[in-house]
Amino acid sequence: MENYVKYIITRFIQTLIVIFIGITIVFFAPRFTPMDPVQSVIMRAYSQSTVDASVIQGLVETLKDLYGLRGTIWEQYIRFWKHLLKGDLGPSFTMFPTPVIQIIFKALPWTIGLLLTSTLIAWLLGIILGTLVGYFPNKSFSKILSIIITCIYPIPYYIIALILIFIFCYIFPIFPLMGGVQIGLKPSFSLTYILSVIKHGFLPALSLIIGTTCFIFMTQRALVSTLIASDFIVFSEVAGLSRKRIFLYLIRNSMLPQITDLALFLGGIFGGALMTEIVFSYPGIGQILYSAILQSDFNLIMGISIFSVVGVAFAAFILDLIYPLLDPRIRVK
Repeated sequence: MENYVKYIITRFIQTLIVIFIGITIVFFAPRFTPMDPVQSVIMRAYSQSTVDASVIQGLVETLKDLYGLRGTIWEQYIRFWKHLLKGDLGPSFTMFPTPVIQIIFKALPWTIGLLLTSTLIAWLLGIILGTLVGYFPNKSFSKILSIIITCIYPIPYYIIALILIFIFCYIFPIFPLMGGVQIGLKPSFSLTYILSVIKHGFLPALSLIIGTTCFIFMTQRALVSTLIASDFIVFSEVAGLSRKRIFLYLIRNSMLPQITDLALFLGGIFGGALMTEIVFSYPGIGQILYSAILQSDFNLIMGISIFSVVGVAFAAFILDLIYPLLDPRIRVK
């Protein structure tokens, strides 16, 4: 138990370091780009009218305060952390004076729901199918499934999303083209509202499930192909154990590398979810990030990036906590 506590503390400190570095990069990266949020706002606001120079200068100073751009870059950095530790990400300029954190909290449940559901289903599906194909490589269904998934695997999430839209929204108009719920419905636990959420989220989730399942399938098939030559599988077959029990042995012994792969792949899945939300106009983080980029909403872009860093880092930390439960060696060492 003592070793397990040490393991958790170590991983937690590593997660905090990752978050600190990630947020620092989020702070400095935009400041080394040609993008000037103050100038872009001024140009957009007064592109079609003539305004006194003193008015513009006053607006520039106000915007610098809003964006935290006053002073040297190190003064900005220290001030940024002070505000961040208080949970203050500043106001969104495009939805002024709404705080950035309020906008993110409104969109976050949609992204979390979509991401968790699709990742869990894809992970289970990929492991089961990959184990079946790896254990029975010469069966007809294994060969057909391998060919299909090998063809789909390189296709990006957003291309899969566009194909699904074309098939299920235009050729066979079964699912809605955009949105997270039917217009006019208020959030509740009624059956009508839940069914509407499922119907609107089906295609975005399906595009993520297809892409992620292919990745999990490929890695699981490779793992099982190696495991079936292991001594414990050979002895299990010689001892006459049932196929079902050997199948479960294969899944259990492939769990550790699969969890490692999932932790490494989380960032990719999250990025895919953001792209999918943009394609389907799904009301999650990806959709507001897209709008923020188009309108140069500096604070909102930084706020979403910070939440992304923290979310992915803590998701990887939770997966790290599962490790010792599957591998007793980590609890002992």
